[in-house]
Amino acid sequence: MNFAERYGRWALIAGASEGTGQAFARKVASQGVNCILIARRPEPLAALAKQIRGESGVDCVTASIDLAAPNAFDTIVKTVNGRDVGLFISNAGADPNGARFLDRNLSTWMELVQRNVVTMMQCCHHFAGPMRDRGKGGLLLVNSGACYGGSTFMAAYAASKAFTLCFGESLWGELRHDGVDVLTLVMHMTDTPALRTLLAEKGLPVPPSIAAAEDVAEVGLARLPLGPVHNWGLEDDVAGYALLSASGRRKRVLAIEAASAHVFGKTAESK
Repeated sequence: MNFAERYGRWALIAGASEGTGQAFARKVASQGVNCILIARRPEPLAALAKQIRGESGVDCVTASIDLAAPNAFDTIVKTVNGRDVGLFISNAGADPNGARFLDRNLSTWMELVQRNVVTMMQCCHHFAGPMRDRGKGGLLLVNSGACYGGSTFMAAYAASKAFTLCFGESLWGELRHDGVDVLTLVMHMTDTPALRTLLAEKGLPVPPSIAAAEDVAEVGLARLPLGPVHNWGLEDDVAGYALLSASGRRKRVLAIEAASAHVFGKTAESK
């Protein structure tokens, strides 16, 4: 199957208004897949939809949705309105705070968890079911190198990204025999407006080796069929900043699956 056959008819990109989300949307559309674009700000979404229609000629639906809102998932489902979503890209999830845990109200961190964990998990559950029934589709969870360990100024953020890492690996283990591709794309420092804003607020320069959003999106979509993890800037068998290579994590998921088969009485193959 080509890209549109495997991941069409519609792709849902959450956090699509700028940066990597915008890059993902344009690259998916260039493959002939219609796009549902979701983010908080309606103006950038409308501009992106117009650009995509002009570039690729596909259909484009937009919705201004705060993914940190408790009703975000319900609003997403209403926006999708029964369209066949064959690709879900969870791209929202930056941390605009850069603050110690106790230096922000708890509500700030609860909103972060709602956006990065709860809404993302709800969407995966809702859209992956029909993908499994059809025997094709994809889930691409954009992540951060913060997933590999906690750090000062990143308590809630790093924890939410660690959840995404383990969640994505588990879904890959469960869905890989059903034709559904799952990839957690672990980004390093990437040139996005959100990052530039945070660096400016902290009085820090933009690093010279920062990754381009377009390159990240291209690599992420290319690696989607391979799963479960791709560490930006590293070969599959190189650990680097991730401490364990992507191939090592893949082997780990399979080893735990085999070791626990006697507990659950079945493997992913036998279901």
